[in-house]
Amino acid sequence: MGEYEFYEVVKKPPVAWVYLNRPDKKNAMNAPAWKESIPIFEDLDADREIRVVIISGKGPCFSAGIDLMGMTAELSELMEANQKGGVKWRLLKKIGPLQDAISCIERCRKPVIAAIHNYCIGAGLDMATACDIRLCTSDARFSLKEAAVGFVADVGVLQRIPLIVGQGIARELAYTARLIDADRAKQILLVNEIYADHTALMAGAETMAAEIAGNSPLAVQASKDVLNYGVGKSVEEGLKYVASISSNIIPSDDLMEAVRAFSEKRKPDFRGE
Repeated sequence: MGEYEFYEVVKKPPVAWVYLNRPDKKNAMNAPAWKESIPIFEDLDADREIRVVIISGKGPCFSAGIDLMGMTAELSELMEANQKGGVKWRLLKKIGPLQDAISCIERCRKPVIAAIHNYCIGAGLDMATACDIRLCTSDARFSLKEAAVGFVADVGVLQRIPLIVGQGIARELAYTARLIDADRAKQILLVNEIYADHTALMAGAETMAAEIAGNSPLAVQASKDVLNYGVGKSVEEGLKYVASISSNIIPSDDLMEAVRAFSEKRKPDFRGE
């Protein structure tokens, strides 16, 4: 892979680490952050050696959110004195790519774990909610911050966080913009687990990634696909879809390997075929 300005990507098959790597700015998301995530996750999606992705932040925190000052050149319409229709129309066209920069994480067929320490604010929370699983340190702090700075969160968190924490909690977080701690985040199911410190968090994320990677890639990726499809659908729609997916991936070499491993009383060696 090429070098990136905002991210650092480290592949240790079957796991890839994607680091937000602007520590001197608390990983505030500037223009490269929004442009580089798409090719990164397209590459990870296509890489057959990678089965799980972990996103983490270098330096003092996961992310302090969008770099508003750094994005003014990209979103010059925000500073226009006369907010007329043409200006709004141009701004509307720019929001889509920003949404895609977050949605590419959800679209990646590989499960993505967010390993969060200290602040996870605004756009950082957008990114975290697009991941499959969220883990954090005991010092983690979360905020759906946008209402406190005068705009609506428009790149995905308002669509995703209600599916994680429920409508009532999601609305509380969106309307108050309050900072919540790790214990509250776990209580509302925003995070799966809390770790004592950053070292324990990284080890915990790697252990979970290894556990996922040990299963059939076909089955894991199909499960993510089915879960993503089911959002906003009826149970009946979901059942019809999963029947199609299931009939398309079985029988497989992975299934035959599972049967052999069971009979031979050993751990299966899945190849994703």
